Parts: sequence; C-alpha cells; structure tokens
Amino acid sequence: MKLATIAGSLRKASINRGLLEACQDVAPGGITFEPLPIGELPHYDEDLATQGDPEAVARFKAAIAAADGLLIATPEYNYSVPGVLKNALDWASRPAYRSVFAGKKTGMLGASYSVVGTARAQAHLKGIMLGMAAPVFPYPEVLVGAAKEKFDTDGNLTDPSTREHLAGFVAAFATWVGTP
Repeated sequence: MKLATIAGSLRKASINRGLLEACQDVAPGGITFEPLPIGELPHYDEDLATQGDPEAVARFKAAIAAADGLLIATPEYNYSVPGVLKNALDWASRPAYRSVFAGKKTGMLGASYSVVGTARAQAHLKGIMLGMAAPVFPYPEVLVGAAKEKFDTDGNLTDPSTREHLAGFVAAFATWVGTP
C-alpha cells in the first residue's frame, strides 16, 4: 500500500511533518509513504490553470493520483488550515468533482502547541475534503495538543503514548484504505 503525505507547514522542524514521519515509524509492514512537498507550488491562479498545470502542480496531482490513500497533517493557524495547505488543495481540486481527490481515501491529523490541538483546523479541512468528494477517515482521530512537551526541537515525536495512539490510527487507516 502506498500512502501520500502532505504536511501543511513549510517549517523545516515542523511538528506536523514530524507527526507524518512518526506515522512511517509506527506503520504496519507493507506500507510505503511518499511525502509531497507543497512549498514549490505557485499561488493558485485560475488564469494559470486554464493554460495547463504548471510542472510542480502536475507532479503533485500525479503523486496523489498514484497513491492508495492520503494523509494530511495540518497545523492550526488562526482557527483554520494554513494558507499554503489550502493553496495546494485548491490546485489539486481541479477539475471540480473529477479531481485526483474524488474518491481518494484521506486521513487527517495534526499537532499544535495549544491544548486544543488542531480540532478547529481539522474541522475546516474535513469540510474542504468532503467538498472535493474525498472520503474522510472517521476514527480514531489524532489531535496532538500541548505538542511542545511531545516533540523535540527538531520536530521529532518523543512522547510514547502519542506514538502508541498514532500506531493505532495508522493501522486502522490502512485497513480502511484497503477496504473496497
């Protein structure tokens, strides 16, 4: 099984990128992960889109299409998803309802320094994904709050109980993705 991953933060030591890397560490055998960079994508511009996808966008869309499932780790910026993540989703959401997201099983997770975790950002992300006809994994959820205590300064997940919960999430998500 091949899972594409998108970290909604561009920061080198991103805790959300670290969360996705921890997914790889705790995943059952037989799963490969392909991180999809979003920092090189241009700002969405419908004029550009009507001329054909820029090369970075075409690669991004092809990688999503080739994956069996998609994991998105989002930080929470101002009670929502970061603009850079929304930009990437906007590019890949075209053509509407027939994009690479249509039918693509998607899981979401997130880490934040706040005690609330990324609950509000994930609620917005769920609405965005459902609007693109992407089925969203319902349970278990991964909302890592107080992340400053659970990640080191390089963005690596160090908290054993969070790793254990993440292992259950990845296993359940993989089972769901593998179910027709």
